[in-house]
Amino acid sequence: MRRLDIDRAKGLAIMLVVFGHIVARQDPAHVAWYPPLRRGIYGFHMPFFFYLSGMVASLAGHVRLPPRAWAGLLKSRARRLLLPFAVMGLLIIAGKLAAARFMYVDNPPHSVLAGMIDLVWNPGRSPAYSLWYLAVLFVLGIATPVAVWLARNRLWLVLLGFVALEWATPPWHLYLADICRYGLFYVIGIGAGAAGARWTDWIDRWHRPLMAVFATGFVLVARFGHAWPFDLRLLALGIISMPAVHSLVRRPWLSSDRILVTMGRYSLMIYLFNTIFIGFTKGVLLHLTSWNGDHFLLFLVAMMTTGMIGPILLKRTVLRAIPPLDRMTG
Repeated sequence: MRRLDIDRAKGLAIMLVVFGHIVARQDPAHVAWYPPLRRGIYGFHMPFFFYLSGMVASLAGHVRLPPRAWAGLLKSRARRLLLPFAVMGLLIIAGKLAAARFMYVDNPPHSVLAGMIDLVWNPGRSPAYSLWYLAVLFVLGIATPVAVWLARNRLWLVLLGFVALEWATPPWHLYLADICRYGLFYVIGIGAGAAGARWTDWIDRWHRPLMAVFATGFVLVARFGHAWPFDLRLLALGIISMPAVHSLVRRPWLSSDRILVTMGRYSLMIYLFNTIFIGFTKGVLLHLTSWNGDHFLLFLVAMMTTGMIGPILLKRTVLRAIPPLDRMTG
């Protein structure tokens, strides 16, 4: 049974992801309000997304599959996550090479081959790093059932293992650093899904103090977070956000919000294509004016609109007529 609160939470999370993608490399000049706001959002939006992903995996029964079912899970996760990762990576890399001849492009690759190598091996230099979530989610999705089985269904042992990984310093190759950084939030989501009504009753009961703590943490990270290590503010605000923001989308005044539900149901499509629409919009607007100062608000509105609405329209008007692409994009 589909959980509308999870759909609404995914809708809110994907809007924050698109907001974060507005600025890829260099901040606009003379826009003092944007960097603190972006810093606050980056302090929790991806931990919250991994929390939701872990919860969905738990509710779908993927986490406690026996060994005989692992091959099927590997196949389904590869089709769901690795295939879009590879196809969209190639599309973004080729598109950047083509578009760079006519307009400004953020982080263009040197060639298709170099771009694909960086996509997999050197994520920090990847021209399509925005796809990193798919690669990390794939690894976590196939690793956690194995870990839970080895721990004999004692989820707390798996949680302790991912707490330890938070302090590891792996290389950036093959997204190892991101796997260690975000795995804990995924496992907490698994635990929340396993707790069921006990978890949702608790976050509903304590909604106001949870939101007060989260709002305080958000302001502190936005205002002073530049002086703190990224992993520290990610861990602190990320953990606070999971019960707080989840409780927010369960409030009565949001329970009938169809916009968030729609965005949540198209979240994979938006995630895959938002940077393409954002990049194209930015390139066009930069031909007309600078995005510095007061002009940035125009860029922000236009890029948010195309980044959210463009992928949905593409899905409805084009991809649904092509069954393989329709299945790949959710």
